Amino acid sequence: MQPPPSHARRFQDWTNKHIFAGSIDNFDHANDGWETAYQVPDYQNQTVASNENYLEGGDPSPPRPSPPKQTPDETTKLNGTLEEQDVDAHVGNEPITALQAAWNVTNAIQGMFIVGLPIAVKVGGWWSVGAMVGVAYICYWTGVLLIQCLYEKGEKIRFSYRDVAEAYRPGFGKVVLAAQLTELLSTCIIYLVLAGDLLQACFPSIDKPAWMMLVSSVLLGCSFLDSLQVVSNLSLANAVSHLIVNAIMMIYCLSQISSWSLSSVTFGLDFYTLPTMIGVVVFGYTSHIFLPSLEGNMKEPKQFNAMLKWSHVAAAAFKAIFGLMGYLTFGEFTQQEISNSLPNQGFKILINLVLVVKALLSYPLPFFAAVHIIRDNFFKGTKRTMFTGCYSLDGSLREWALFLRLLLILFTLFVALSVPYLIEVMGLIGNITGTMLSFIWPALFHLKLKSAGMVDRDRKFDQFIIGLGSIICISGFYFSAKQLQLAIQHTD
Repeated sequence: MQPPPSHARRFQDWTNKHIFAGSIDNFDHANDGWETAYQVPDYQNQTVASNENYLEGGDPSPPRPSPPKQTPDETTKLNGTLEEQDVDAHVGNEPITALQAAWNVTNAIQGMFIVGLPIAVKVGGWWSVGAMVGVAYICYWTGVLLIQCLYEKGEKIRFSYRDVAEAYRPGFGKVVLAAQLTELLSTCIIYLVLAGDLLQACFPSIDKPAWMMLVSSVLLGCSFLDSLQVVSNLSLANAVSHLIVNAIMMIYCLSQISSWSLSSVTFGLDFYTLPTMIGVVVFGYTSHIFLPSLEGNMKEPKQFNAMLKWSHVAAAAFKAIFGLMGYLTFGEFTQQEISNSLPNQGFKILINLVLVVKALLSYPLPFFAAVHIIRDNFFKGTKRTMFTGCYSLDGSLREWALFLRLLLILFTLFVALSVPYLIEVMGLIGNITGTMLSFIWPALFHLKLKSAGMVDRDRKFDQFIIGLGSIICISGFYFSAKQLQLAIQHTD
């Protein structure tokens, strides 16, 4: 076989270095530091466990002056070689700044849910406005509590949401893992559905499934994402599109200020509209899935709390103002997607197209997180996983791993196209996973793991959050189930 031309080899090297590099889990757990490239273990100067002992989590063997001699069967037993495992865990590691972390948090909590803020004010009145601020405060604190659970006596001993759950109760990490993947993939699916809805509203001659397939073809490029810095840059672009939508909508709303009437915003709230308010307000702040990885990847982890606080302060202020202004402008004509309330068709098309761009830029973050959660729990990246590693020894992504990522994107499209009553089903699921991940579990884990050093006030605060989250979860699930039942009956 002829060797590839030099220019082809250079292109392959460039893609391996720049496209297929990176990891959401960049922190070197073994050395408490940052690894910038894969390094072969130095058997001359460090103690290295035998491959089987290392993979089984046993005690390391005594120091040896030379690499262990193993048969091919032994080097691939259960999890393959130590070199493969290191490559999967430490490919393309590069920390992010507090500002880049803030863009990712902003991407998560200022996502496409903004289109439903005015309808939340319509159904919940001042209760919704207050909830937008109150929920932001609680979600900020539960995020802090979750990160505190990663540490013991000032030393970081846990590195993921699942690690915290396992410390709370062995085996419970699988439940958290399932909830994380459900929440992340549901978010991806919702972005596809929203993009399809918005595009169909602009160009009704093409049906919604066709638009969703077109949008998915663009999103196939997310399969190549393997750097948190690239995702952070996409989150920055998403924030720019967010500001554009905000500016256009708020300028329009201010132009209609003469028709505003604060008396139209009431304190009325009926139980039939409660799920809408809960869904838009509470689940607009779900970023806890990303927080352990973001904190672990920051250049200055001590800046995490300040970053999280100001991200939530900005989100609360904007959401309350945007939701209130939108409802005051459109009143009883407020639609579920605020852009559809606009009377001018050309103006509506402009807003919808910017929102479609925002949906496309919002998709990579939950998809990226889902990919790396799957990789670290089922493929190489941890001490014990089911399948072989996603990366070659040279650090490049293997072709079959890229194919699986493509299949994951197509899976989100398949669900978006095939599941009946999708919005109602997602609301039903989200009422469980969202409140568990953002309210109940962080406070519950903190109450258990940090109880020894707690003062009574902190203990009562954790208990309050658990109780509030339980009420939201149960009521949201009940009314979402009723909405699903009504949708099925209406179709019949």
